[in-house]
Parts: sequence; C-alpha cells; structure tokens
Amino acid sequence: MPSVRAAQLPSGTSPQATGDADTKAVLATIDALFAAFESGDAAAMLRQVYPDGRVTASSRRPDGTSSLRPQSWTQFAERVTPQRVFQERISNPTVHVDDDIAVVWASFVVRVAGDVSNCGIDHFDLVRERGVWKVMNLTFSSRATGCSAR
Repeated sequence: MPSVRAAQLPSGTSPQATGDADTKAVLATIDALFAAFESGDAAAMLRQVYPDGRVTASSRRPDGTSSLRPQSWTQFAERVTPQRVFQERISNPTVHVDDDIAVVWASFVVRVAGDVSNCGIDHFDLVRERGVWKVMNLTFSSRATGCSAR
C-alpha cells in the first residue's frame, strides 16, 4: 500500500519554501490558478483544472438559510474576466498526497479592489495526469463577516 504524505505548513510560511516535491507541485498549481483569477485570465485558469471537474460554493445567507452553488469549471470561467478581478490568498494549507491524487485544505481571504470581500475554507482535490497536477474540484465555504485582514 502506498504511503500517504501530509504536510501542514506553519502560519506565515511560504508554501513553496517547505515540503516535498509533490507538495510544492500541488501548491504551484493552486498558485497558478490564483494568478489567473487575479489577472482575469479565464484561459489560463482553465489550463490549471481538469475539464470535467466542478466548483462548488457553500454559503450562509443573512436570513440563516444556506446556499449551495455547484458549477462546471467552464461556467466558473465565464465569470473570470479582466473587468472582474479578485485576489485570493490561502493560509496554513494542509496538503495530503497519495500517488496521483492530492487534497488541500486551507483558510482563504478574497479581496476585491484591495478590500476584504469574503473568506472561508478552500478544499481542493487534484489529480496528476502524465506528470501534471490539475485541480479536479474546488469546494469552498464563503462568508462576509469575521474575515481577518491577512
């Protein structure tokens, strides 16, 4: 049975500065995905994801009801444009790698025009195909209150 490797990166540590080669490669894929978000480049974003994957947002509305919004990466990419740019940063990622699959769990903060917009938890699952890591799915919680300014 292959061994599962896990890496919890300490707060304030650059994800690329710590961990084994697989952990670094997984986090580099996520960094490239975020760079595409930040530049508003939908085509670059789609190069980092597995075409059949999904993006699912879970949030709580002000009235207390919850909302679940699943969509394909293609649908999500339609909202990524140079006019709709945002910056997302993760912190304290926990990375698990087993052979050609990986998961990453991390807190995040999104900024729009420099102001904190929302925060929550990102859960990425990735697959490695022909030596290249791709994000299969991204599931995240989202809230607009209680966000730190990190």
